[in-house]
Amino acid sequence: MAKFKKKKSEPTIGPNDSKKESIKEDPVDVPEIEKSVPAPEIPTSDPSVNIAEKSEKDRKLNKLFWLRVGLAVIAGTAATFIFEDIEGEDRRWASIVFMIVIFMGTIIVAKGMKMQLPSSDRKKLVTQGIGSYVFIYLFIWILTYTLVHAGTVSSGIPSPIS
Repeated sequence: MAKFKKKKSEPTIGPNDSKKESIKEDPVDVPEIEKSVPAPEIPTSDPSVNIAEKSEKDRKLNKLFWLRVGLAVIAGTAATFIFEDIEGEDRRWASIVFMIVIFMGTIIVAKGMKMQLPSSDRKKLVTQGIGSYVFIYLFIWILTYTLVHAGTVSSGIPSPIS
């Protein structure tokens, strides 16, 4: 980015001085603006991958994403009931381990889908929908736990004495 020097002029003394012809100044060295250099050509896509293969890959990645979202809802709900007997901190850790095991299962399913991914996209089998999976699982787990135990938890507010 080019830096320009500030113009230096004498201060105006009266209110009408600014309307007068300004004092002639020496021209300030202004650097030339960088000439636009054309960007090098970047190949848009691999010529060996045609449109049908790309749409098939996108369809399978989309299917994997929604599989993980659906499993997050089911597993989050199931975690509420599966770990009902476990108390305290152990319930939380058991549910997190359960979430990770289910996610590992989706990785195995994704490898079984036999997606033709380039070597640079191999990590998409793991990363596709991981954030959605984790947050939806946790949200559904907390929501179902709260709904199931809504009547059993005291509010902490003492009731008025009758």
